This record gives sequence, C-alpha cells and structure tokens, in this order.
Amino acid sequence: MTPRDDPAYLMGRTDAETQRLLHQAQLYGRITRRLLVDAGVGQGMRVLDVGSGAGDVALLVAELVGPTGAVVGIDTNPEILEVARRRVQAMGWANVTFVEGDVRTAAGGDLFDAVVGRFVLFWVRDPLEVLRACAARLRPGGPLVFQELDVLDPYWYRAYPTSRASEPHDTWAPHVIRQQGLDPAIAYRLYGDYLAAGLPDPQMRYEAPIGGGPNWVGYEARAGHARRLARLILEAGLATAAELETETLAGRLRAELVGPRGVLRCIPAVGIWARRPGAPSPAAPA
Repeated sequence: MTPRDDPAYLMGRTDAETQRLLHQAQLYGRITRRLLVDAGVGQGMRVLDVGSGAGDVALLVAELVGPTGAVVGIDTNPEILEVARRRVQAMGWANVTFVEGDVRTAAGGDLFDAVVGRFVLFWVRDPLEVLRACAARLRPGGPLVFQELDVLDPYWYRAYPTSRASEPHDTWAPHVIRQQGLDPAIAYRLYGDYLAAGLPDPQMRYEAPIGGGPNWVGYEARAGHARRLARLILEAGLATAAELETETLAGRLRAELVGPRGVLRCIPAVGIWARRPGAPSPAAPA
C-alpha cells in the first residue's frame, strides 16, 4: 500500500526503485519469513498482503500457505503490481493474486486468516487508521503482522571498520526524513498503536541484516537508499552532487570493507504481531 498519491513517499516510482525493492527483499527475506512463521502464518491460510509492491512478501507467504492456501496482495501502484504479477507467473503460483487499491477504502469481502505488511506504515499519514482497517479484514484469532525499519537510530547503516564512503550518507538521510515530517520512531510506536487498534498483547522482534565479502547484496542496497534520497539531500543543501557520488557508492563501500574483512550492518527491522480477539472461526485453518 505504498501510497502513490501520498507526497510523503520519498522513494519514487521508477525502475530503479523497483530494483531497490528487490535488493531489499534479498536482505530481509529470511528475517520476514521467521517473523511470519512465529506469528502463525502457515499451510492452508488465506492471507492479505498490504502494500504488496513487487510481490516479495506475497511470494514468501505463498511458500508458507502452500497450494491449499491463497494470497491476495493489495497496492496503490498499478505499475509495480504488473511486476509482481509477472514474477508470480514465472514462479508458477496459481493461488497468488494482486489488486490495485488501498486497504483503508477497498470494499469489504471475505475475511482473511492473516493480514501482513512489510515496510508500509512508515509512509502513511495515519498508521493507526491502517491497522484498524487491517484488523477489520481479519477472522477472529487471526494474526496481524507488520515489519518496519528502525530509522530512529541516527546511523541507519553501520560499517566496521568505519566507511568513508557511507558515513556522510548516514548523516544526511535522517535529516531528510525529519525535514519531510515523517516519524522516525514509527517502529517503536507500533506497540501502542496495536493496543489502540484493539489488538492485545503484541509480540515484537528486532533483527538486522549484516554481512561482508565481495558478493554481498548489502552494498547495493545501501547505495539504492542513497540514490533515492539524493534529490532531497540536494534540495536541502546538505551536499553537492559531487559529494553524493551515489553511482559509485556500492563499489567504494565494497572496496573499503572487503580488504580488511569488514562488515556492513543494514537498517534493523522491528517485527510485531498480535491476534484479533475472539475465538477462531470454524472456517479458519486449525
């Protein structure tokens, strides 16, 4: 549900942004999968994927629910949903579908056994409104599962040894987020928002991708974030185009860390889930 018409969505709607999302999925896929499994997403369930984007979470969920389950992805961006449909078709999944729309305004229908979303709530103006809309689409006893990035830490990425290539971007990016009026503490506010949405006893998890070596995708992911924020950094007067050097950032970061066998820790992810109150419906999987 990354809102195409919401000016707060800073990352753009381009082929480069789609590629950034794919790199992101490579980094966070296993973390998200563990979260979904712990929350109870499994065989035979019918699951709604909110803010489906290029379909990465939908594909993860499809593996968990298997051929007897079903996945419906919803997003406001029709172009990126076409990417998702092509990927699902290439993977041979017949039980994964995508619809254009906003979970807050989409017409109701059958309830879902679980509702999930990854890196979505940061970009919406009223996360509590979204959580309430998602909870309304759940069967009693079904889990609502979200994962958001921890951008409250002023250093989104941390390199060891310290990276001359990455460190300036680590300073500029949080400034841009604050300037745009976005809430860097959204991941930490989710516990209270879940309670306000009528979802008791939320469970939480904190994990971060970290790695090194010449072939690790983290360098490209870090450069992708820098590239997508470059325009806003320039407009804020925080740096010049020469100082940004986003097109060479991944290569410079790799060169700095591979020699000394260093590592790059990417943005940590906060996972949260809770179940809709009430006894499970007889139609829900056991």
